[in-house]
Amino acid sequence: MAFRNFKMIGYVIYGRGCFNQLGDIIQPHRKTGAPMVFLVDHFFEGKPLINRLPISGNDKLVFVDVTHEPKTSYVDALANQLKEEFGTISGVIGIGGGSAMDLAKAVSLMMNNPGSAADYQGWDLVKNPGVYKVGIPTLSGTGAEVSRTTVLTGPTKKLGMNSDYTPFDQIVLDPALTADAPANQRFYTGMDCYIHCIESLTGTFLNEFSKSYGEKALQLCREVYVNKTGWDEESDDQLMMASYAGGMSIAYSQVGVAHAISYGLSYLLGTKHGIGNCIVFDKLEEFYPEGVKEFKWMVEKNQIDIPQHICAGLSDADFDKMMDVSLGLKPLWENALGKDWEKIMTRPKLRALYELL
Repeated sequence: MAFRNFKMIGYVIYGRGCFNQLGDIIQPHRKTGAPMVFLVDHFFEGKPLINRLPISGNDKLVFVDVTHEPKTSYVDALANQLKEEFGTISGVIGIGGGSAMDLAKAVSLMMNNPGSAADYQGWDLVKNPGVYKVGIPTLSGTGAEVSRTTVLTGPTKKLGMNSDYTPFDQIVLDPALTADAPANQRFYTGMDCYIHCIESLTGTFLNEFSKSYGEKALQLCREVYVNKTGWDEESDDQLMMASYAGGMSIAYSQVGVAHAISYGLSYLLGTKHGIGNCIVFDKLEEFYPEGVKEFKWMVEKNQIDIPQHICAGLSDADFDKMMDVSLGLKPLWENALGKDWEKIMTRPKLRALYELL
């Protein structure tokens, strides 16, 4: 049996205020004449955080539009613009939620790999390391800061660039950066982490490595969303570590049914990842009875709206597109349902699940 040789993050800094050390952290990675590029979630345009960025020389600040899930065409446009403007760059710093960090990972890779980002959607297709890259989450839950993928919507599928070259060289985990997150958004990304844990801990790929991280992440999620009333600084600290541990848990296992179905939603309807997982998980009692029961309780306790009937009125062709994307995610289905998953998750069965959403 061949064991997976798992590539982890290069460096991690954690703590309230550690963002202030970013300038010192990236300084040794600066190359003469080649700028650092800051890809920042457009949410922060005009906000105080921008004045704290260690921008110098010919560094470039780009506010990235994360209204929708990142597209391969957007990655290509950003990478091509940087190549035309500078030739080469010293590195990419992604600041924001999962989408901003995924864009940073993808742009880093496309600076050193030919063609389109769509050419690398899949497993271990990336041939060359990207430029130096730093991930700085301002929302907690997605696990994008630790994962070996970048979730991208391409011309024919929604699938990440899964490779050993994808993880960040450095991540900066400063819980203070998540303080201003909108309540609904904070819940959706937190539930992304919770769902990671449920899918990992009940999957067929489960092992002690993923179990150790998954159980800790799940405990932290419950501390924040079940045991507490109201939100405090400790909640931000706990959720940031839950996100990290949840991401680590799936790194050596996989996610499952909720993620596989929500990828189809996102591809067709542009549903954002966190809320998409919530919409799907809400209907998956058959697969995760205990997890879904607790999830519904957390939704009610935190007074969050989960959209309903978003697939009403879709055509057969629409359902087929979603199913094609979903069924292409074989490792997710195998983790959830075992090697014979195709006998369980037939197209009629999957269609019926989409019709519930």
